Amino acid sequence: MTLENKTAIVTGSGRGLGLAYARELARRGAAVVVNDVDADAAAAAVDTITADGGRATAVVAPVGPTETADALVAAAVDQFGGLDILVTNAGLLRDKSLLKMTDADFDDVIAVHLRGTFTCVRAAYAHFKEHDVAGRIITIGSPTGQRGNFGQTNYAAAKAGIVGMTRTWALEMARSQVTVNAVIPVAATAMTRTVPYFAAAVAAEDRGEPMPAFFRHELGVGTADDVAGLVAFLASVAAAGITGQAIGVGGDRLQLWSHPEAVFDAYHEGGWSAEALELELPALLEGRLQSVGESFPDLPDDLKAAAP
Repeated sequence: MTLENKTAIVTGSGRGLGLAYARELARRGAAVVVNDVDADAAAAAVDTITADGGRATAVVAPVGPTETADALVAAAVDQFGGLDILVTNAGLLRDKSLLKMTDADFDDVIAVHLRGTFTCVRAAYAHFKEHDVAGRIITIGSPTGQRGNFGQTNYAAAKAGIVGMTRTWALEMARSQVTVNAVIPVAATAMTRTVPYFAAAVAAEDRGEPMPAFFRHELGVGTADDVAGLVAFLASVAAAGITGQAIGVGGDRLQLWSHPEAVFDAYHEGGWSAEALELELPALLEGRLQSVGESFPDLPDDLKAAAP
């Protein structure tokens, strides 16, 4: 699983999940172009990677504009001689329920997550195709994009769109032997600190202790490092036969998310009029309505004390 002589771009890699991905790719031998809007975070990430014996440079710019995507590819070529791997991790949150969400809240999230993924993948693929590189593109989705989540209209739309684009790109890039896969991470982040349900997991992390097995195994929630291994694998030659997939990982759990499929088929001679639907659809849907959002099991008694 060596990535020696490979170069990777990881957007949004100044901290958190993105930094974990960048460090793991560098640890496997890849040179890494770090990207963040925070110059100090980007510089610190480069220092961390180089202190570990890796190679890295930084591009400080917001993801979304085509100019940033082009600058990232140019940095990879100028500093390290080429580009082989792209991880589109950059993102932000502007969580509000629908009636409180402003146009700016919606547009900012779409611009970074969805447009940023589009522009960066377009620029990377152009390089791969021009230079006959069997590249690796790893987009980052979310359970919210798969299932929905209260207060995240903008984020759900962006993450669902990323997975839709990933499947399309897998078709378009197959002849070039470029693979495109979405990773659906489930990890303790700054966001989980605000959720009482995860208080015991946060407390364990703050104490430098392993996360309780209930979170790691039953819920599939882990650390950023738990996700980084999948990113490194999908970036490697070993994953050459895997493309167009949405793969979840967190804690001790790995998941393959299904592509949307029809649950059942029903036919009505002459088509489905409103009257026919009124007569037949309720019975047809009974027991078949699909759930939305995610539900969590009750906390074990020994973990409840940590919840406020």
